[in-house]
Amino acid sequence: MDPILLGKAVSTPQSLPETHGHVFLQPKFGNRHGLVAGATGTGKTVTLMTLAEGFSRLGVPVFLADVKGDVAGLAVAGASNEKLQSRVAEIGLAGYANEANPVVFWDLFGKLGHPVRTTVSEMGPTLLSRVLELNDTQSGVLDIVFKLADDRGLLLLDLEDLRALLGLVAAERKDISTSYGLVSAQSIGAIQRALLRLEQEGGELFFGEPALELTDLVRTTPDGRGVVNVLASEQLVLKPRLYSSFLLWLLSELFETLPEVGDLDKPRLVFVFDEAHLLFDDAPPALQQRVEQVVRLIRSKGVGVYFCSQFPDDVPDDILGQLGNRVQHALRAFTPRDQKAVKTAAETFVPNPALDVARTISQLGTGEALVSTLQDKGVPMPVEKTLIAPPRCRMGAITEAERLQVRAASPVGHKYDQRVDRESAAEMLAARADATTQQAKAPPARSRAQDDAEDSGFGQAVKDAVFGTKRRQGMVETMAKQTARTVGNRIGQQIVRGLLGSIFGGSKR
Repeated sequence: MDPILLGKAVSTPQSLPETHGHVFLQPKFGNRHGLVAGATGTGKTVTLMTLAEGFSRLGVPVFLADVKGDVAGLAVAGASNEKLQSRVAEIGLAGYANEANPVVFWDLFGKLGHPVRTTVSEMGPTLLSRVLELNDTQSGVLDIVFKLADDRGLLLLDLEDLRALLGLVAAERKDISTSYGLVSAQSIGAIQRALLRLEQEGGELFFGEPALELTDLVRTTPDGRGVVNVLASEQLVLKPRLYSSFLLWLLSELFETLPEVGDLDKPRLVFVFDEAHLLFDDAPPALQQRVEQVVRLIRSKGVGVYFCSQFPDDVPDDILGQLGNRVQHALRAFTPRDQKAVKTAAETFVPNPALDVARTISQLGTGEALVSTLQDKGVPMPVEKTLIAPPRCRMGAITEAERLQVRAASPVGHKYDQRVDRESAAEMLAARADATTQQAKAPPARSRAQDDAEDSGFGQAVKDAVFGTKRRQGMVETMAKQTARTVGNRIGQQIVRGLLGSIFGGSKR
């Protein structure tokens, strides 16, 4: 299987005679993870695009975020120019031709790509607490809310469901505090306010159905190319907690869902964390430990994770030590922070006797990088100053019409573009409240004694109407007086008998 060409060594090309000075990333070590670092404007994005294209041509799907809008150029063929042709000739790229890549656009806000959704239950209380920026006490209350939903069989699909359940907890706070742990009204109010902020920022669009199926990220085209999944993140990255928590959730879901496959000839998926420092900023130790565990173990699931950030020390040492493939673009040592970062970057590479790594890092030009990848038996090669190969796609943003054209040809648009709202916690709790209200309005059930009493009252009323009372004469008395006035009249006698007979069931004589 052909390796991915990253570029040409310009420091000591004689150290790579069998490759004519070219620097490659071996596909079988693509799941050993990697790091692309460097200051703004030094070419990190182009390197990521070159990597994405290389994996796609090998039939490996890729997922990466587009935080500046230029990664979308992967979907469109590039345009040749003099500068590009000069770079191609200098590196010696055989068979280079501009071409587009199979791309699917995604967007948490559903504007620049297919909506990406998950359910509140799938996100879980730990990551949701980070998104909502809750403190430890409020996070504990959210744990109780999730446990209560499980115990009562209530589906938490969207933020409306979570808000409804918070209302239930508030209404039954004393009983819930006894059974699950102390729940204060202040904590409930704080969570509700955090939900309101998240909704105002558009975060409610992320929660709901249809939820993203991970199999739709691991797609290949009929001709064997790996699909490049591009997450539009220009707006999302402005909400760092939501951005990093989403990517971490997605990585965790991949880890929990994909089966063990061991070491393959190539990865089954490559996952790119751009702006990686956002993942670890203010991350509690438990969450950082979780990231380390996932990164360490997910390679056996065939997934390669590549972090991209300005400084290599943006990634914790425990994770940095697991990243076998390194691409370091220029760092400018203007401040003590920069000088420390340069020293850290230099120390993470396998030394090259012919190269002063620390000095070279600050002297790299745009499109140049220090590269070290895993070679035979997983041994990292000595670091090389490398001229990075250009991608075949457009190195820049695309137009709205081009984006719409790509979306129209997407194989998953019909599945995710229309939101679905099925019965869940909010609807179930509302139905129960309506049933309780209707029951309260219904008249009380009648007893047999009440029915008998009513029947007795009706019978008495009939008797009073026929025979009369002390104050009012009845029908019998009235007819009797009339009969007395018509004694001897046979018609009158028939009227009396007829009337009485019709009431008491007698027969005429």
